[in-house]
Formats: sequence, structure tokens, C-alpha cells
Amino acid sequence: MDTRIVTRPAFALIGHAARVPLIHRGVNPHITAHIAALPMTAHDRLKALSATEPTGLLQVSADIDPDDAEGSELTYLHGVAVTEETPVPDDLDRIEIPAGDWAVFRSAGAYPETLQTIWAATATDWFPSNPWRLRPGPSIVSVLDRAADFRTATCELWLPVERS
Repeated sequence: MDTRIVTRPAFALIGHAARVPLIHRGVNPHITAHIAALPMTAHDRLKALSATEPTGLLQVSADIDPDDAEGSELTYLHGVAVTEETPVPDDLDRIEIPAGDWAVFRSAGAYPETLQTIWAATATDWFPSNPWRLRPGPSIVSVLDRAADFRTATCELWLPVERS
């Protein structure tokens, strides 16, 4: 598994948030509809605001049920990372992220299947064999590269962690 640990100062995630049901396999149609409802200018505006790692347009899942129950609601934010000091326009949602460590898992292949397989493998393979555990915070997916039809993509999954 292609993994690295990153220590980040406090930062913020800004963008357009919606409450959606958690779906473990396949494309989440509620997230797809949320993103599709945004005009192209909103995506371009967010890209221009991106100011720190993780870079680019981000898929953020926050406020997830501790049991990760299928169908439970979560907050999905389509947005970007900015420094803690960055002023945020009033029409965007903001999630404050405290300083801490992140496990970053890279995936490349069929989208979203490869990303979902890596996500599952973090729980079954990586966490049990490494001295880290999840800490409170959102999970973040950064799409580094993708096919025009989005059938394949290279992504990074950022998970907040602390030493066990």
C-alpha cells in the first residue's frame, strides 16, 4: 500500500456542503447530484482558492456516524484546503481542522472501485499492522488525476491519525 504520514498545521476546508446518506460501494448518487448542481464557475472559483495541502478539489466526508452504518448521514463538502488565516467568502461552508498527523494513501485505477478498495484495506491491513489509529476529523479525498469520463483516477485518501 502506497502510504505516507504527513504532519500538518491547523488549516480549514471550505466549499459547498450537503448532508447525504453514507453509501459504501459504488458512486453515491446524492453526492453526484450535489456536485452536478454547482455551476462550473463554482468549481473554478474553488480551485483558485486552494492554498495548501491537500491540494486541488477535495471530497470531504465529515460528521460520520461512529459505526459507519450504511445509510447513516454524513456531511459531504466539495471544496479545497486553505490556511487557517484565509478569509472565507460568506457563501461557502467552512470546517476547521486542528494541527495533527495524517495517513495518506494513494490509489490509481478504476474509479471509485480502487479508492473504495484502498479505503477498506486501511482497516483490514494497514491500521492493524502499524502504530497508528484514527483520530477525530474528516476523511479527505484529493483527486490528483483522472480520465475525462472519470472511469479511472489517481487519488489520495487523507485520514486523520495519531500514534496508538
